[in-house]
Amino acid sequence: MEDEVGDVLEKGMARARLGLEQLATKSSIAVPRLRDALDYRSELTAEELGRAAEVLGLNEVGLCALAAGKYPRPELGPLPFSVWPLRSPHGVGCTNAYLVARSGSDTGLLFDTGTNMPSICEKWPTGVRKLAAVFITHLEAEHAGGLCEIVNRFAVPSAFIPAGISHPCGHETMDGERFVHDGLEVTTLSAPGHAAAHNCYWVRAPGGRGGSLLISGDLLFAGSVGAGYFSSAQQDASLRKVMVAVPRETIVAPGHGPMTTMHHELTFNPFAPVVGAR
Repeated sequence: MEDEVGDVLEKGMARARLGLEQLATKSSIAVPRLRDALDYRSELTAEELGRAAEVLGLNEVGLCALAAGKYPRPELGPLPFSVWPLRSPHGVGCTNAYLVARSGSDTGLLFDTGTNMPSICEKWPTGVRKLAAVFITHLEAEHAGGLCEIVNRFAVPSAFIPAGISHPCGHETMDGERFVHDGLEVTTLSAPGHAAAHNCYWVRAPGGRGGSLLISGDLLFAGSVGAGYFSSAQQDASLRKVMVAVPRETIVAPGHGPMTTMHHELTFNPFAPVVGAR
């Protein structure tokens, strides 16, 4: 998992604009116990977690499961195309890029480019030798560090970045814009909040059997969400927009952590209640 209970509480506090002492007062949890949770030494009881969840507007079931190290993992359904997660070391964890291609095709679509080209090419499938396009969720170094290297090596004809920013190796794609290649359709979903310019990408094979794939970047993780570094309010709005824009059976491919499904995150993600917020 990308986040632990301390990460979720910290993000929940930021979204609710509550400090540590304010949360302690409202939830009747001693400050030292909350501080331990934020420092990854959590011994909060299920009752305490329930009170914290109520104050912060979080999904209590998902928060308690995460705290117990038992956040459920869904079974991923079939897709009408192949997906290869390409992981790059980043800090104490890793960041995810994804290569998508039709079965048997030598040309794929790449979503994010990791910290650098060598790191994501280590597990590159031998059958995919060309790229029709690259799509960047946001221009943080761990997600777009290899963009120019990839564009040059594969002579990529189209490299897309979120609208509102510039990059020498990419051009902007707008909310709702669609790209079609080899029966695969990619729809841009603008989702600012974690960054001022952030996209998710919904990948489908219209008319084909099987589900769809959401490249969620740092908007949505299994069991958590990305921090609203640019704007917590915009992050919440983007989360609501994206979580209801795609079918519940959609497989979610996040920028960090394991793959999941939209149905699963709507059910268990601690931040899922934000979808119904107004």
